[in-house]
Amino acid sequence: MALRHSEATWKGTLREGSGTMKLGSGYFEGPFTFASRFEEAKGTNPEELIGAAHAGCFSMFLSALLSGKEYKPTSIHTTAKVHLSAGPTISKIELHCEAAVPGLDDAGFQEFALQAKAGCPVSKALAAVPEIVLVAVLI
Repeated sequence: MALRHSEATWKGTLREGSGTMKLGSGYFEGPFTFASRFEEAKGTNPEELIGAAHAGCFSMFLSALLSGKEYKPTSIHTTAKVHLSAGPTISKIELHCEAAVPGLDDAGFQEFALQAKAGCPVSKALAAVPEIVLVAVLI
């Protein structure tokens, strides 16, 4: 399997400093600050990147599960809301998935979605998060 890497650089103090995060592939590089992480300022933050990784991993894993049982999803769209609480700690992640899967009923889809939530590698890596909520909608 592949080895992936990313990097971050931080300069200065926590409140006045700033940094950049960069994906090893070069497809994303973005600034982050105290304000972009703990307030609503411009820039990215680690939790936003974790959310993107979780949404992407869940979507791909769900597709793999469906495809393995001969279902061919036409689209899977997942969003992730990552809650950063006091501590700071990630206290909750809300996954919301909408998928079009011809020939699959809602009950079957819910089973696949729960399997994907439990089995995707990023969900496993985030096992310390106290609550990961999933809303899965078959469209």
